[in-house]
Amino acid sequence: MYNSKLITGKLLRWQNYLNKHTLPGWDDLPSLGLYMDQVITLISQYLSFLPANTEDQVITASAINNYVRMKIMPAPEKKKYYRIHIAYLIMICSLKQSLSISDIQRIIPAVLNEAEVKDAYNDFVSKYTGSMQLFVDLVEQQTKSIFDESGDIDQNVNSFVLLTAVVANFSKILTTKMLDLQDRPFSEEAVAEKE
Repeated sequence: MYNSKLITGKLLRWQNYLNKHTLPGWDDLPSLGLYMDQVITLISQYLSFLPANTEDQVITASAINNYVRMKIMPAPEKKKYYRIHIAYLIMICSLKQSLSISDIQRIIPAVLNEAEVKDAYNDFVSKYTGSMQLFVDLVEQQTKSIFDESGDIDQNVNSFVLLTAVVANFSKILTTKMLDLQDRPFSEEAVAEKE
């Protein structure tokens, strides 16, 4: 059974957090070289709402090394990570919550130059901020129905959880379908209505 005070408190806390949360702009990312432990601390601060992989860490050194090895992001320069690396890590860590690493690599290839990464990162931050506001609005709207006097709170919370899962599911399916269209030629058959 759900405790209504706990649910109320958690939903309000989540809304308040997301209303205040922002990702740093490109110019706010550190331009000087950081070592691995500093990068891990910084990414964990920027993305503090994400579930931690290990104790209080959103990302680990081994994950970063794997991203470099798999060419999902550029390699550090003399063991130092710069603005471009931080931007990649923010995008990767955010997107890996719902997408595979291979899909992320298709969205933000590691071969981009700094100007292209800046543009991709600024676009990402814009989409991130807009999507976050849509989600906050959805939570606010659904919170009212959860605590509707006529309904059972357990049923209403389960319904809300189901809604958020279905939204995530459709978002992931659409993303995958759109990525599958990369480099595919147009054909009438591909866009024909299925019966």
